[in-house]
Amino acid sequence: MCGIGGIFHKDQSRTIDKIHLVAMAAIQHHRGPDGFGFKILEDMGIGFSHTRLSIIDLESNRARQPFQSEDGNLLLAHNGEFYDYQRIRATLTTKGYKFKTKSDSEILLHLYPDKGFEESLKDLRGEFAFSLYDKSIDTLYLTRDRFGIKPQYWTITPQGDFIFGSEVKVLFAHPDVPRKISKEGAFHQLIQVMVPGSTTFEGVYQVPPGKYLKVTRSNGKIFVQEKTYWDMNFPLDKDREAIAKNDPGKNEKYWINQVRSELLHAVELRLNADVAVGCYLSGGIDSCSILGLASAVRQDAVKAFTIGFDNESYDESKIATNMAESVGADQDIMILDASHLYDHFIETHWHTERTIYNTLGVAKLLMSRHVKKFGYKVVMTGEGSDELFAGYPSFRKDFFRHGIQSLPDKDKAEWEEMLNKSNELFRGAMLSLDDYIHPDLVKKVGFMPACIENWISLTPHAKNLMNSETLAELNNYDPGSKIAESLDKFQLDGRHALDKVQYVWIKTMLEGQILTWGGDRVDMANSMEARPPFLDHHLAELAVQIPPIYRIKGKIEKYVLREAMKGVLPEELYKREKFAFMAPPAHTDQAKLDALSLLKEKYLSPDKVERLGIMDPRKIDELWKSYTNPETAVGTLVQQDALLNHAIGLQILQEIFIEEDIPKLALKLVQEKIKDLDSGEYLSLN
Repeated sequence: MCGIGGIFHKDQSRTIDKIHLVAMAAIQHHRGPDGFGFKILEDMGIGFSHTRLSIIDLESNRARQPFQSEDGNLLLAHNGEFYDYQRIRATLTTKGYKFKTKSDSEILLHLYPDKGFEESLKDLRGEFAFSLYDKSIDTLYLTRDRFGIKPQYWTITPQGDFIFGSEVKVLFAHPDVPRKISKEGAFHQLIQVMVPGSTTFEGVYQVPPGKYLKVTRSNGKIFVQEKTYWDMNFPLDKDREAIAKNDPGKNEKYWINQVRSELLHAVELRLNADVAVGCYLSGGIDSCSILGLASAVRQDAVKAFTIGFDNESYDESKIATNMAESVGADQDIMILDASHLYDHFIETHWHTERTIYNTLGVAKLLMSRHVKKFGYKVVMTGEGSDELFAGYPSFRKDFFRHGIQSLPDKDKAEWEEMLNKSNELFRGAMLSLDDYIHPDLVKKVGFMPACIENWISLTPHAKNLMNSETLAELNNYDPGSKIAESLDKFQLDGRHALDKVQYVWIKTMLEGQILTWGGDRVDMANSMEARPPFLDHHLAELAVQIPPIYRIKGKIEKYVLREAMKGVLPEELYKREKFAFMAPPAHTDQAKLDALSLLKEKYLSPDKVERLGIMDPRKIDELWKSYTNPETAVGTLVQQDALLNHAIGLQILQEIFIEEDIPKLALKLVQEKIKDLDSGEYLSLN
C-alpha cells in the first residue's frame, strides 16, 4: 500500500516548500490513488508526504498519513503492511497508549516510545518501508523490510539536503535533485545484477533490505549511518552437525510439519484486509501452495489470476487450471501475445526505473492492470519459495558440485545428465552457457556461485557494447568484484555450499530483480499490493535451520516444501520439476522479433546511443546481426536477448528520466490529480 516521500534540510531553520512535497506525492499517485497527505514541521526543516492505497481502515480521513504523535514529537509515513498489528495494538492499549485509528501503521507511533527504535523493529512483521522522525533528538530513521519487498530510495542534493521516497521519480520530482545515468550503474544494468543498495542513477541509493538509515545533521551537514537489524543467518556447518547429533527429534517429519504450520500462519496473516484478497497463480508449486492454503482458510472461493503465453513452451496456464479446479478457486486467465509484451515496454520502464532482461516484467504490469479491473487491490504471490527452499536449477548445480561430499561414479553421471537437461529452455538466462570463474567471488564464497554465474559472465559482452570513452572512464571497473565486496563474509564463512548460494541470490537477485521489476514496481504501477507469504521472516528463520539434505533431497528441489504441501497439490504439480517463469524471448516468434526490432530502431539509433554516450552504435549493430542470424545457437540467443533488452532499456531510461523535465511533469500531475491541497483528495483514480 501507498507511497512516501520526504525532505530533511541540512539547516533546520530553512523553510520547506509544500509544493515540493505535493509534487513528490503526485508523481507516485499510482501507488496511492485513494488520497494524499503531507505534513511539515516548520521549525525543524523536515516534511513528509504520502499517497494512500486504502486496504486497512478504509475511512480515509481518519487513517490519512503522515501521522504525528499526540505530543507532536514523532512524524511517521509508512508504505506496506504490519501484520499481527491487532495483537500489538491490544498489548499497547493495556499499557495506556491511545489509538486514533484502526490502521496497522499507527502501532509504530506507540511501539517506538515504548521500546525504542531497534527493539520496535523486532515486532514488525510484513513488507514495509517507512520514515520516522524524532524531534526530541532531531533524528530521521528510514527503514526497509527484511527482504526488500517494499522500495526506499534516498539522495543528498548538491545543496546538502536529504531527499527520500518510494521511487526514484519521487526524488527526481524535487528540482534540486540532479538526474544522470551512472556509467557504473549502466554496466550493472547490462549484466542484470546490481550492487545491493545501488541504482542506475548517479547519487541515488536504496536502503538495503534488513537495514535502516539513521540520518542526523550537525553544523550544516547531513550524516547518514547504515545499520543492519536483520539478516539471513544460516547456521554454521559444525552447529548443524551438533544439532543433528544431540536432537534426533528434528528429523524429516519434524521439518515438514514445521514448514506446513509456519506457512499456513503466514498465509492467514496476509488474508487480513478490509478489501478482497486474491492470488496470483502460475503452474509452479509456490503459488499453488499459497492458493491451496488460502482456499482451505477461506469460506468462499478465492479469486485466482493466471498469465498465459502464446507459446506452449512457456505457458503454464493448463497446469494452473488443474490447481484452481482442485481447490474450487474462481480462476481468470489472461493470455498475452507479442503485441501485449512490447507495446508496453516503455511504460514498464517508467515504473521499474531499471532495465529488464525479459518481458516478464511487462506481463506482470499488464496482469496487475487486469486484476485491478476486477476491483482487487491485494493479491498473494509465491515469491520467495525458491529462495528459502532451494528451488532454482543453479542451486542444484552448486549442491551437487560443492555440497555433496562423495557420490559413486554412476550417481555423479546421473546428476550431470540431469543438470544438463534441467531447464534447457533457460540456459543463457537462469543457467550459464559455460563455466565462468570470477576470482573475487570465488575468494568470498569459496567457489563460483552458479546462481549469478550467467550474469557475471556477461561482463565481457557488456564491455564490448561500450564506447571507448566509457571504457576509459570506468578504468577497469569490475562489477563482479563490487558484488563480491558487498557480500557479508561473516554470513558465508563456515556455511554449507547450499546455504551460501541461497544467501548470495537473496542478497542480489531476489531484491534487485524478482521483488523489483517482477514485483512491487509493476504491481503498484496499477495500485496493486502483492503479499508474498513465503517472505514472512518467521518462516525464513525456520527455513535457514532446515538441513540442506531436506531442501534438496536426492535430485528433488524444494523437497521439504513439496512434502509439506503434498495434500493440497495435484499429483502433477507435486512431481513437477521447477520451471522458471519467463515470457517467451523475441527470437521464439517472428511477431515478437518484429516488435523488438521496432524498439531497437527507435532507441538504439546512432544519434540516441550517442546522446546517452555510453554504448557504441557499431557494436550494437554487430549484436543485432548475430541475434537475427539463423545460425546462432539457442543458448546464445537467450543471452543476446537479455543484452538487447538491457541496451534498449538504458536508452529508454535516458529519455524518460533524464531528458524529460521530471519536476515540471510532477507539477503538471499536481494540477491533474489533486483537487484540494488541504483536504488531500484526488481528482481521479486514473
